[in-house]
Amino acid sequence: MKAVICEKFDGWEALKLSDMPDPVVSAGHVVIDVKAAGLNFPDLLLVAGKYQMKPPLPFVPGSECAGIICEIGEGVTGWNIGDRVIAYTMIGAMAGKVAVPATNLIPLPNNMPFANGAGLTTTYATSYYGIKQRANLQAGESVLVLGAAGGVGLAAVELAKAMGAIVIAGASTDEKLATAKSHGADHLINYSTQSLKEQIKEITKGKGVDVIYDPVGGGLSETAFRSIGFNGRFLVVGFAAGDIPKLPLNLPLLKTASIIGVFWGAWAMQDPKAHASNMGEIISMFESDKIKVTVSKQIAFADFSEGFADLAERRAQGKLVLIP
Repeated sequence: MKAVICEKFDGWEALKLSDMPDPVVSAGHVVIDVKAAGLNFPDLLLVAGKYQMKPPLPFVPGSECAGIICEIGEGVTGWNIGDRVIAYTMIGAMAGKVAVPATNLIPLPNNMPFANGAGLTTTYATSYYGIKQRANLQAGESVLVLGAAGGVGLAAVELAKAMGAIVIAGASTDEKLATAKSHGADHLINYSTQSLKEQIKEITKGKGVDVIYDPVGGGLSETAFRSIGFNGRFLVVGFAAGDIPKLPLNLPLLKTASIIGVFWGAWAMQDPKAHASNMGEIISMFESDKIKVTVSKQIAFADFSEGFADLAERRAQGKLVLIP
């Protein structure tokens, strides 16, 4: 089979598309014939050796895919060869086939294309876990989403809106804000040309935002945190800007606000039943047209570098998916 292979932690430019043996099914696992694999910002960090984990070299990147079960290992029940599935893989998805623990599968609805299914797990599961379990978002509360047109950002916009929140989208260009608006954002802030602080003050009438969803980091984080409301929740999702911010601890004290980490991957592994429940709710939102699960670009495996470059240069809006 063909696979994108990382042989050394030298970044996405060093990745190769090569032949490798098909995976062998083992007890408790299934093998999936991959029809689409999601491409996410953590993949950039992973292949550069900058993520929270470092898999043994060489490895195949890719944390999620959608496809068809082609082999079933001993002890697996409830699944059949030919089933359409979505899988969380952590690594290995950017290949023609991948072996996955059966506990990491959810059914792919018949009305959801493989590409959309491959774009569902990491971004939507991360955002939903963040705003539901970690922030305990309530209907009527306000949510500021930074990087609102990116993968997790756009998912957060859609999910927060579906949960009845007032969504404030922040992004660096008017084009990205237009994307966020088309996915349900109520208010827009171009933080390249507008004062984030002043705009939040105006939108919330001085109250501040209830929840801040921050996958960007850098200098925006402290600016946003200074505009958080009383008892607000600041979700630390990622650092797309590259710099990990350092917040003065007097700020959460004065606001009685919480700084909350969102590491969905670790949580999903520790509590697969709760993750499966979340995914069921996300799919229900899709089937009732409350969220769109938009795939902005489908890229052939042979052109995988195009997708990685879009992520690295922050051109991507919505979800990027690789197609074998």
